[in-house]
Amino acid sequence: MIFTLTCFMFLHTVGNPASCVSPNVHDDQLMSNQSLRGMSVGNATNYECSNCSNQTSNQTSDNKASICSYENIIDHLGLTKYKDRFTMSRPVKDHKNKTVIYLEMEVYAILDVKETDQTFIAYVWIYMDWGNDYAKWNKEDFCGISAIIVPSEALWKPDLTIEEMIEKDKSPPSPFLKIYHNGTIEFRNDQIVISTCKMHVYKFPFDIQSCNISFKSYLYGENELDITFQENSTEITKWSRDVMATEYEWVFVNMSVFNTTVNHFEFPQTVVIYTIFMRRKSVLHFASFVMPVLFFLCLDFFSLLMPHNGGEKVGFKTTVLLAITVMQLILIEILPFTSSKIPLIVIYCNGIFGLMLLSLLETIVVNYLAEKDSASQDELKEGFHCASRFPEVANKSPFTDQEGTNNQLTKIFLAVEKVSDELQEMKKSVTFLKEPKPGYWTELAKRIDKFFSVLYVTAVLVFLSVLFAKWLT
Repeated sequence: MIFTLTCFMFLHTVGNPASCVSPNVHDDQLMSNQSLRGMSVGNATNYECSNCSNQTSNQTSDNKASICSYENIIDHLGLTKYKDRFTMSRPVKDHKNKTVIYLEMEVYAILDVKETDQTFIAYVWIYMDWGNDYAKWNKEDFCGISAIIVPSEALWKPDLTIEEMIEKDKSPPSPFLKIYHNGTIEFRNDQIVISTCKMHVYKFPFDIQSCNISFKSYLYGENELDITFQENSTEITKWSRDVMATEYEWVFVNMSVFNTTVNHFEFPQTVVIYTIFMRRKSVLHFASFVMPVLFFLCLDFFSLLMPHNGGEKVGFKTTVLLAITVMQLILIEILPFTSSKIPLIVIYCNGIFGLMLLSLLETIVVNYLAEKDSASQDELKEGFHCASRFPEVANKSPFTDQEGTNNQLTKIFLAVEKVSDELQEMKKSVTFLKEPKPGYWTELAKRIDKFFSVLYVTAVLVFLSVLFAKWLT
């Protein structure tokens, strides 16, 4: 009894039933109790292990989910922790290695070509990629992520510039770069290029212009940067023609590319030059400028049929010349003053102006000859009129009114009158020897006008044939 009470108190105090087993308990019962405990412990152990396996699988899936994000790649590359290290210098592990840059340009739109300012404005798409030795990862370790996009300030970029650009692009550059798992960096940028372009307007408005867009580095030499490009001109022409949105007053013909080495700053640099060829849409210029001048020339042709009497023909030709002068003033505002050759359209205007000026001078000479013949005819008529009035004056002489008086004076008067008649006959004979026949100058003017008309039409046709042959070839 005392022993049982002691065990019960100890059980409440310590909580271990095994210590309360009586030494008289049968061994089978003890073994059965131990087997039951072991069974319960085993079940508890199995339950705990199953929970552990579930927890382990959940932790593994959480870890996989955590490394399948772009942030893990950024942390792996150290772009946030070592930000300045990736932008300070060229990303090569050995400074002797070159950074190979692939460059590609497409012309999206031809916005304007200013002949007077000799500028070319185009909207271009620029594509570049290069290698970065510090921007690599194994995509299998990051759920197959092969590329990420980061801000352009996060990594080093080549300092390529366009040599011909005279005005900075006001639109902001592309804000992002694309990084591939093998260390390739991709950069795309769209910009408006305002560049210088030497215009050759010799065949304006049937001209073809070529403008260059040259890419080179500010400071890196060819031993540090190796610029490669698509060398197939047919392929890059096709790319630009497929995406071309607008061409202003030009037709995009083709584009070629080549590279060269320059030595501007005492070290060699590679320059990639894209040459854009474009042909002017000449229909509007031909209809608004060339054709009106031809119309004025046709008017001058038909003026040859006008009579020479009066000043209407001279006034008409003078008006046509003034119209040509106005067209030349318009032409001055279009063409640049720095052209090395006189444009054919200037020769065209000046040639027609000169031919029409000769036609005006010929008209003035012919009118002068016709007026001279008319003046001589008027003088002869006036002389005949005075001669016809002389007998009347002679009959009214006071000496004939006296009858039979002073016969001696009458004889003297008749002798003087006879001598005067003889002198008049001699004067007329001398005058007819010096002066031409009536209508001589008119006939000469007609001959000159006919000869000049044939010569004038022939000269104009030859001039226009030669000019247009050179213009359109």
